[in-house]
Amino acid sequence: MNIQLIIEVLGTIAFAVSGAMLAIERKMDAFGVLFLGLVTALGGGFMRDLTLGIVPPSMFTSPIFIPVSLITSFYTFLAVHWNQHIIPYLPDGLFQWILNFTDAVGLGLFTVLGVNAAICAGYGEYHMFSVFLGMLTGVGGGMLRDLLAGLTPAILRKHIYACASLLGAACYAYLLLCMEKEYAMFAGASAVIAVRMLAYHYKWDLPRAV
Repeated sequence: MNIQLIIEVLGTIAFAVSGAMLAIERKMDAFGVLFLGLVTALGGGFMRDLTLGIVPPSMFTSPIFIPVSLITSFYTFLAVHWNQHIIPYLPDGLFQWILNFTDAVGLGLFTVLGVNAAICAGYGEYHMFSVFLGMLTGVGGGMLRDLLAGLTPAILRKHIYACASLLGAACYAYLLLCMEKEYAMFAGASAVIAVRMLAYHYKWDLPRAV
């Protein structure tokens, strides 16, 4: 397995957990948990592939990603269902922290994968496009997840969400000029995760009109 495939599998798992956790929080049934986990895990890659003109999208041509996202969502559902009796005794905010952490990990990993996809498709010299595609890949699944869950998408309301993705995408794109690809991907993804978790902890927000 190459580093890109490993990162994509890890990102799929992280986003599937995030989607399944939100579905459980919104009191959806088992199908809703599986569907929301699937959409969250693969929605960003779906948008990325369509933007690059890759038809059918890789989620349908790969034998890995749909099963991984469904299995992860199913085990998340079972883990909560089997242990629901201890949930009232868990520390306040733990459920929300897990949701935000897995979402941050998925956001970081898929952001650098989006930039890498633009480079591999021959658009590496168009830095703005590469960074935009990185952000779209990172936030796409979460945006679909929130819409299906009846929430305002996180990119429009959450503490430094899309901005964290843009920062990580820019870090990866420009670090490639001075270091190995694997290290640049790790640095870009880490930047996204760190900014998202700091923003969640300290309640950082962008200014609002009112």
